Amino acid sequence: MRLIKETHIKFMDQRRFAFVLSAVVILAGLGSLVFQGGPKLSIDFKGGTMIAVTFNEDADITQVRSSLSLVAIEGQTFDLSKGEIKSFGDPSNISIRISHHENEPENFAQSVINHIYESFPEHVPPEAKDFILSMEKVGPKIGSELRGKAIMAIISALALILLYISIRFEFRFALGAIAALVHDIVVTVGIFSILGYEISLSIIAAFLTIVGYSLNDTIVIFDRIRENVKKRQRESYAETVDYSINRSLSRTVITSLTSFLVVLILWLFGGEVIHGFAFAMIIGVVVGTYSSIYIASPIVVQLHASTPTK
Repeated sequence: MRLIKETHIKFMDQRRFAFVLSAVVILAGLGSLVFQGGPKLSIDFKGGTMIAVTFNEDADITQVRSSLSLVAIEGQTFDLSKGEIKSFGDPSNISIRISHHENEPENFAQSVINHIYESFPEHVPPEAKDFILSMEKVGPKIGSELRGKAIMAIISALALILLYISIRFEFRFALGAIAALVHDIVVTVGIFSILGYEISLSIIAAFLTIVGYSLNDTIVIFDRIRENVKKRQRESYAETVDYSINRSLSRTVITSLTSFLVVLILWLFGGEVIHGFAFAMIIGVVVGTYSSIYIASPIVVQLHASTPTK
């Protein structure tokens, strides 16, 4: 069953508007990145401490932040009030992310928890062990290594994709696909920067998933283009590309819609842990579908037009 039948949309006539729209979104994201000094990295990449605790009643984040303005640990004092403090799951649960500090004692995370526990004796469980939900610490060296490996993972994926499509199709198809994938990642990172979302290891996993999803959609369209170029030699290349996209539009819409609904449900009901990953995937599904039609295919048309005919 075809959800969309016999469409005749002139996608290639809209490519200039699409390029302008993408340029505006990318520039807005890059502007946000420059203004903020780069993407907001989680403790996975820059090192730090993350703790999660639970109170007997709804927690007042302002009071928790105030209590962390002066924390004494082994003769040292720390101002931890600038860390990220937010509720999750339930107003009584508090997550605290603290950047790495020089000369941190070995029991830094536990000492912070003890300080909070002692600061709110009337609002915490009787047993200290029931107060702690989770405690995680990442050293700055490990964070730096993870950051380098995450970047290499993305670059390696793009390089292998370039090689694969160059072999299966033609080099101009590979350039179009890579441009679309880079577009998807840059747009997603830019939106994360504008909204103040952190980039963590799970978000890098989402980026790689977005790359795979977008590439799959792009290859389906490219395969139709290659097939129809041989059958419709009397038409212009742009018309053949339009025809190919229209012929695969029903499949594209169904795949994108079902994927979007799944990740939307994950975002709405999946909880705090998977919230960032699901949000990245929502952006990726929408942008990936858009880029397959309005970035990858138009670039192939442009490169074909600039290639001398034999």
